[in-house]
Amino acid sequence: MSGSSIPPAAVTVPGVAVFDYAAWSALYPTLAQSVGAGQAQGYYDLACLYLDNTPTSLVRDLDRRAALLGLLVAHLASLGLPQEQGGAGGLVGRVAQATRGSVSVRTEFATLSERAAWFGQTQYGASFWAATRGLRQARYVPGLPQRPAIWP
Repeated sequence: MSGSSIPPAAVTVPGVAVFDYAAWSALYPTLAQSVGAGQAQGYYDLACLYLDNTPTSLVRDLDRRAALLGLLVAHLASLGLPQEQGGAGGLVGRVAQATRGSVSVRTEFATLSERAAWFGQTQYGASFWAATRGLRQARYVPGLPQRPAIWP
């Protein structure tokens, strides 16, 4: 099968969400002006490090998983772009104070946990964090046998 003309990104695997640059750029036009398809695909690959994109992912619905991964792509792109290109502009955290005369801006993480603070740097990350709240809670599955971990 050497010499196949299908690029690896175009191969669909059951249970895996595939990145659609056209759909992503329609949702995030400001970012898409500065982030091309190749760069966005790179951010998508990174986003899959934060949210499992395999058939065993906690997010079973592929449309929902694709939307969450799209938010992560926007978050990563926003962190990487300068402010004049739609990015966060190097600011970390939420704006806590702004002044006009002599321009001063102060940001803070407030009382967010370390993980939440990283996502809270952009509107896209904050949206992702809010949308995945249920994934960060403990799950109890009744009826499953509990086996103690016995180490030899």
